[in-house]
Amino acid sequence: MASVASLSDRRMSIGRVFNRAFAALGANAATMFGIAFLFSALPIALLNLSQAGSGPTRDYITNASVVGGIYLATIAHTDHRTVSFGACVATGVRVALPLLALGILLGLGLMLGFAFFIIPGILLYLAWSVAVPALVVERTGIFEAFGRSRFLTRGARWNVFGIGLVMVVLYYVLIAAVGIATVAVTGLPAAGRDGAAAFGTLSSVLTALSTTVSTAVVAAVQTSLYVELRDWKDGPQVDQLSDIFA
Repeated sequence: MASVASLSDRRMSIGRVFNRAFAALGANAATMFGIAFLFSALPIALLNLSQAGSGPTRDYITNASVVGGIYLATIAHTDHRTVSFGACVATGVRVALPLLALGILLGLGLMLGFAFFIIPGILLYLAWSVAVPALVVERTGIFEAFGRSRFLTRGARWNVFGIGLVMVVLYYVLIAAVGIATVAVTGLPAAGRDGAAAFGTLSSVLTALSTTVSTAVVAAVQTSLYVELRDWKDGPQVDQLSDIFA
């Protein structure tokens, strides 16, 4: 635990959050993007094709295990260590059910918050923004993760809000790029069956790629934010992976 004096000099840095996240993505690209594709983009694409479910519940089911693995890879990079693809997947599977329950509660809470004139939903999002990595890394209980996130974000929620805005802008830029690329290659969807099929196929492929990228980036940034907030509140941690595997 860091001393009071050293903690008083510490500042929460948005720049460090993004630097850490993208450094982890660069160092573990195959693992993190591979997990995002296999356990998020591909299942969602298959579910869309079969129309077997839609909306938040479907997304929670397909993302519950993927985020745990990506969080592990980001934490490993923070510890200057590497973890295998198999270890990341195993960790994701181990925490899938708690993450599913946490995701459902989080989604319901945010929906209720946004139903009341939007502002309460934003405040809840800011307070609970690192509940998921807290659950994965610290192995808290589901409800304890919400409390831990409120503690870590207290005093830094404007910073969290700024990071959220950046992520929203990046997401819509990515979506726009997918649409532009699809139209540039296939043209506008034609009235004929072949033209519409070509447009739909390319759109599905590019959407799967964008889902892969967005899933990996969001999970990495969220984990990096958690690390930044925890170091700010508790002081730098060592050997974090041993706690995850304990």
